[in-house]
This record gives sequence, C-alpha cells and structure tokens, in this order.
Amino acid sequence: MKKINICITGCLGRMGQQIIKSVRSDKRFKLVALTDIKKINKKINGIKITQNNIVTLKKTNLIIDFTIPKCTFEILKIASQLNKRVVIGTTGFTKKEEDLIKKYSKKIPILKAGNMSLGINLLMYLTEIASSSLGKNFLSKISETHHKFKKDYPSGTALMLGTGIAIGKKKDFYNLIGKKYLNKKKFPYANKINFNSIRKGKIIGEHEVKFSSGKEIITLNHEAFDRALYSEGALSAADWLMKKKPGLYSMRDLMNFK
Repeated sequence: MKKINICITGCLGRMGQQIIKSVRSDKRFKLVALTDIKKINKKINGIKITQNNIVTLKKTNLIIDFTIPKCTFEILKIASQLNKRVVIGTTGFTKKEEDLIKKYSKKIPILKAGNMSLGINLLMYLTEIASSSLGKNFLSKISETHHKFKKDYPSGTALMLGTGIAIGKKKDFYNLIGKKYLNKKKFPYANKINFNSIRKGKIIGEHEVKFSSGKEIITLNHEAFDRALYSEGALSAADWLMKKKPGLYSMRDLMNFK
C-alpha cells in the first residue's frame, strides 16, 4: 500500500505534537514535512521544522492544519498553487474568512471541522434533530470548557453546535449568535444562542447544549478524555479526503450523516 505523504503545520502546538504521535503508529501515512510559525532550529523524527513555503509543501500529498486563521490562509494559498489537499482543524474564523475557504475549495479538496471527534460530530447531528423537533417553544444555550491555554472563545466546537441549532431551525447561524460569556458560573437562555466558555486546568474538552421550554430542560453533552481522539479523527479525515474531488467537506460527510 502506497503511503500518503503528509505535512503537519503548527507542529510545535498541542495538536501538532499529538498528530505526530498518531502518525508514528499509522501505516497509512508518511510524515515528510513539518512547519510552524516559530523560527526554531530543531528536527522531529529527523525532519527539519520550517515555515510555510512552496518548497516544503511541494513534497506532500496532503496538509493537516491546526494553527491560527492567518497561518491557515498562508497554507491554502500555497496548497491551491500546488494542488494539494488540506484538512483544517483550525478554529476562530470570521464569516468573511469562512467564505474565503469556500472559494479555495473550488480548486482543491478541503475538509474543515471545528472538531475531529466522532462523538462530537454525532452530537452536532443530534443537536440538529433536537433543534428541529423541539421548535419555537424551546430556547437554547451552549457551554464549553477547555484547558487554560486555549485562547479563542467560544471554541470551534461550540460554534459547530450552534450551527447545528441553526440548521435545525432553518435559520442563518450568524443571525442567531447571542452573547459570548467567559468563565461565568451561570448564564441565561435567550431568543438567540448564548455561549459560555470556561478556561481552567488541563481539561481537554467538555461541551454541552441545553434546550429549555421553561417547564423542562433537555441536555446533550460530550466529554473528551484523550487528545488522541482528535488526531486519529484528523488522520481518518486525511485518508478519506485523498479520494475526493475539489470541494468543501466536513466530518459529517465522512461519517455519511444525511
């Protein structure tokens, strides 16, 4: 079986390091390039860490990107020139940036997910069903907890779940975004979707969606205990994307949810 040559961007970050570990035990892939925004004279697995450039990315079949939006667009610009596939796990994009990713996907295959976990993507699917089934009498809100080093909030996963609520209501998600709280013990329901983000300790990821009619509350939640579930999901996404034509895909497509 011919291995897939991959590049990991943001290789010095938490997810970058985790993906490197997962690649070592996955026979489908060969790690051929590593990049990071930091200039550092270091090698990992005998591979020199560089910054994003055409020479480095030319030898890859696919790029896995867990960085920041600015870096992601550096990658997409080069990948579109070289016709390389990209798996995006980066979060924190604006609506304008989301639209730009869609434009790049017309030329190259891109799989983008705010969370690569099988369980989280199932949770989003269930959130859509609940939102559609419960109707207008139920208000919703989303809470998430991550380690103290995570900078963006709400998390990309929380925004995914908010999108699930919007899809269920057949409304535009950006018109449903309510208030964004940080480290609140309690926060209210509203006609729009309110978010609360907690940053503490070494928590890998906890997400909760609540629906309330005022007479009852329905809760959907997910807890992650091992960061490997994200890296293994990213590698499954990479393998799946190798067979796809240009377009913008999600874990939902990989999992074949209707």
